[in-house]
Amino acid sequence: MTKLDDLHDQQGQSPWLDNLRRDWLQNGRLAELVSKGIRGVTSNPTIFAKAISGQDTYDEEFKSLIATMSVEDAYWDLVIDDINNALAILRPVYESSNGGDGYVSVEVAPSLAHDTDKTIDAARGLHERINQPNVLVKIPATAEGIPAIHKMISEGRSINVTLIFSISRYEQVIEAYISGLEAYAASGASDLSAVASVASFFVSRVDTEVDRRIEAAAGQDGDLRGLRGRAAVAQARQAFRLFTQRFSGERWDALAAKGAHVQRPLWASTSTKNPAYPDLAYVDTLIGPDTVNTLPDATITAFLDHGTVSRTIDTDLTGADQVMSALADAGIDMEDVGRTLESEGVASFSKSFDELMQSLADKANALIA
Repeated sequence: MTKLDDLHDQQGQSPWLDNLRRDWLQNGRLAELVSKGIRGVTSNPTIFAKAISGQDTYDEEFKSLIATMSVEDAYWDLVIDDINNALAILRPVYESSNGGDGYVSVEVAPSLAHDTDKTIDAARGLHERINQPNVLVKIPATAEGIPAIHKMISEGRSINVTLIFSISRYEQVIEAYISGLEAYAASGASDLSAVASVASFFVSRVDTEVDRRIEAAAGQDGDLRGLRGRAAVAQARQAFRLFTQRFSGERWDALAAKGAHVQRPLWASTSTKNPAYPDLAYVDTLIGPDTVNTLPDATITAFLDHGTVSRTIDTDLTGADQVMSALADAGIDMEDVGRTLESEGVASFSKSFDELMQSLADKANALIA
């Protein structure tokens, strides 16, 4: 038993790996991490950009694929191959947890983030092409993504909602999930237990942006500077409180009676960006039941070494409210922070995807030559 096992068994939080590499699928590293307590895997365009561009393990298959298809179609073949292999490794976790964990996430193309209809088509296509019960298709929580999330849930498809940066957007995500389940039940589905969803709340990036604004506004204000590094955890704790409120009461109970699972909050972007902050600043502080924390490999190593397994997510909600009130009083608009980070997040993933496509095009030309 490891601290990762304790995190789940004692506190009800599921640790997932925030990385996916083909060599780890081949050399047993992913299976080893699962044996140590990792219960799921997430991926995104940046992760695949690093994996595919930085390794030669894809070259042979890629060369074969580009003989009959475009570079982008070849990319999706490579990605889906990795996803399927990861799904097989995590399938025993899915089975033993009765669908509670064992998920692998794959994201729709980031260029679709502001196109509802194309996001729906892409998410449906990935679900049908992969056709495994433990796959989660990632849809960004943009204004255009919200109705796509509702539509996919209403069709009984499991979704990882990504790029959430604000409480107001999180409220919309929860409503899309709950109303989507209600629509699915109204369509004739009597058992909702096969539908799963997580809501990925990005954490460390919030502190990065808020700290930048604090520095710009603080001047000689030492009290304001004292709020640096505190916004992300405070907001995540408020999000957990909202989660507990919305997934209770008559409306939710009616769905739960049909087997519905709560949409768990998932803490994403949990590696520490500011070296002045503790390496587990976004792990030890956000432990609680019915949650997921996605951990990069270095953060997993750190947690296994010196992490603390203790419930912290709701131990100081008053303090969280005070932090957010102090930021508001200082003119730090968290809704604007959320909008900024959402825009930057979509742009960052789009940039990674475009750079990867160019890299693959260059590689295709070299392999053909």
